[in-house]
Amino acid sequence: MATSVRAGLDGSAPPAEPPSSPGRRPAPGGLRSALYRWDLKAVPYVFVAPFFLTFAAFGLFPLIYTGWLSLNRVELGGSAQWKGLENYTDLATSEFFWNALLNTFTIGVIATVPQLLMALGLAHLLNYRLRGRGFFRVAILAPYATSIAAATLVFAQLFNTDYGLINTFLDVVGIGPVDWEASRWPAQIAISAIVTWRWTGYNALIYLAAMQAVPQDLYEAAALDGASRWRQFLSVTIPSIRPTVLFTIVVSTIGATQLFGEPMLYGGSVGISGGSGNQFQTLSLLMYEKGWVTGALGQASAIAWVMLLLLLLVGGVQALVSRHHRKKLGG
Repeated sequence: MATSVRAGLDGSAPPAEPPSSPGRRPAPGGLRSALYRWDLKAVPYVFVAPFFLTFAAFGLFPLIYTGWLSLNRVELGGSAQWKGLENYTDLATSEFFWNALLNTFTIGVIATVPQLLMALGLAHLLNYRLRGRGFFRVAILAPYATSIAAATLVFAQLFNTDYGLINTFLDVVGIGPVDWEASRWPAQIAISAIVTWRWTGYNALIYLAAMQAVPQDLYEAAALDGASRWRQFLSVTIPSIRPTVLFTIVVSTIGATQLFGEPMLYGGSVGISGGSGNQFQTLSLLMYEKGWVTGALGQASAIAWVMLLLLLLVGGVQALVSRHHRKKLGG
């Protein structure tokens, strides 16, 4: 202000205002201000719009349409007839549905429990300074990168009743040949072995990443207290990675509920029906058979929604357990 007064008294022009910086917000009103507001508020939504459009087209719409089909009687190439909850009541009285549900549960347990236990052990070994541990970390992921068809073909040969390597080994130790396809439990064990072989290394790397995030101070304090490595694993490692273990349990349960490729390919010509006696037919196989073999799309859609409700139930249980664990830690 004083500079401007002096400049006026001297007869010279007052100094010019400094030019506005390029990053300055434009004055309110006008086209530039409107473009600025649009760029600030609307452009982020434009960036995320492709995801939501793709999800709406390939996720939300099929989900809603499948729910509508489950309330109708729909045949391939035919029109829909409203049936309400009849498809669901038919499932409740269908022995094939309960058999598929039981098979899905038993195969899931047989495949998930050994898989996660072995993954924990492998991750614990790889967490130490082993020679060539980088190679082993890559090698245990190789089964996950293998094609389902190739892996199932190899295991089908291994578990072949007549000339399979497994029966040959059992014959050497004095155990008679096992029918790994026609018998209920042997067939489910063979399919579970495929799932376990493919996913153990993947879960081991997840556990390894969680173990490497555990502070070393906890291990040093446990060692000073005289804890052995086994005690450190039980008292330090497992509690520290408990959220990760819970996550892998939920993901493995979801994968077991949707199990399709391994049993279908393992059964060969009778793979869709889950064997000659439906001894390893899962919910996914039953849904496929209802929809594309018998042509009952309404019943297949009802099975799909039952599977969705089961997965939501699993997610709800996981959320309750996580909430209880957080409250316990907070208390």
